[in-house]
Amino acid sequence: MQRIPGSKIYYKKELGLETFIFPVVFFAFFALFATQMGLENTLNTMMNTAYRLLIDTVLYLTAVCVIMGSVSALLSEFGFVSLANRLLQPLMKPLFGMPGAASLGIVTTFLSDNPAILALAEDNNFRRFFRKYQFPALTNLGTAFGMGLIVCSYMYSLSPAMGQPLGMAVIIGIVGAVIGSLISTRLMLYFTKKIFGTTAKMVPDSQTMEIPPLHMRPVRAGGLGRRIIDAILEGGHGGVEMGLAIVPGVLVICTLVMMLINGPSESGVYTGAAYEGIRLLPVLAAKVNFILEPLFGFSSPEAVGIPVTALGAAGASLSLAERLVQAKLVGPCDIAVFTAMCMCWSGYLSTHTSMMDSLDCKELIGKAIFSHTIGGLCAGISAHWLFVLVSAVF
Repeated sequence: MQRIPGSKIYYKKELGLETFIFPVVFFAFFALFATQMGLENTLNTMMNTAYRLLIDTVLYLTAVCVIMGSVSALLSEFGFVSLANRLLQPLMKPLFGMPGAASLGIVTTFLSDNPAILALAEDNNFRRFFRKYQFPALTNLGTAFGMGLIVCSYMYSLSPAMGQPLGMAVIIGIVGAVIGSLISTRLMLYFTKKIFGTTAKMVPDSQTMEIPPLHMRPVRAGGLGRRIIDAILEGGHGGVEMGLAIVPGVLVICTLVMMLINGPSESGVYTGAAYEGIRLLPVLAAKVNFILEPLFGFSSPEAVGIPVTALGAAGASLSLAERLVQAKLVGPCDIAVFTAMCMCWSGYLSTHTSMMDSLDCKELIGKAIFSHTIGGLCAGISAHWLFVLVSAVF
């Protein structure tokens, strides 16, 4: 693989080993479904499941994104984000080993999504606070809080379906995600210190731009009413874009995962209806349940599909959580684990590569993914045992 200087497109030889291996793997994967469900039923189930997810899940998630986008814009416009940033700054160095400015990355990604931290990383006024070894770890730090507000609000909205309030489970999940972010970021710093050392600055003093006024923040023009309306509309517009961005992940990844989780129709035969499948993941999970149960406390083998889906898309994993709750296959402890892992991982396999490339750190992609894999696992384990501890005390 090579890239022409000045271009972001990678090139490989026109014909190579993967040219012949991929078709075999591709058709073998679909044969896995077709041999059990029948080819016609497999294709019909894929299309019907994708359609139902689009109507029942994507539109709902888009509505959540629009509302929470407006809320986050209002919080930013009237200084809550600045307040959160000021409160978090003293904790960054002792906990994460990062400069105080990195706390702004936590806040922005929590209110939006993983790539939000890239907008900050492009600013030399932001970069000047970092050493070279700290800068690549922004990917791990930001991803651990990506879509946090959406994940937490959606998990809490499942309370009526669960039949009990899930506030405590969501809070424990947030704590678990924080623990996972600490481990992921610190592990990434361990790797980058060996490569860059600890003294090199990210931006030389000669390139530092004019510093904005001390203790000032940007606001929208106009009076109070106009600022409120503009913040609501602009934040909602950003929510629409986020809602559209999750469509591929929900329709593609979630469809495949659900076909690997679910079984045939209630009659025991395949009809090509939505949400049918071959129940492969629960069978595999049951075989390693002696490992998963003490670590994550999953109530059913089907629950393993949530963190698996969160690897690629957090939005897709949320739709799976709703169906498992409605089917009474998960409990409050599972919600705590789901919150922690969906928030910490938040589709990092689909964003880490592009984020590290944008930070000009593509040679560290493997280390970033490894660090975040460990961090997400620790987030889920921590959430489980914290929930067990809190339940025993209260």
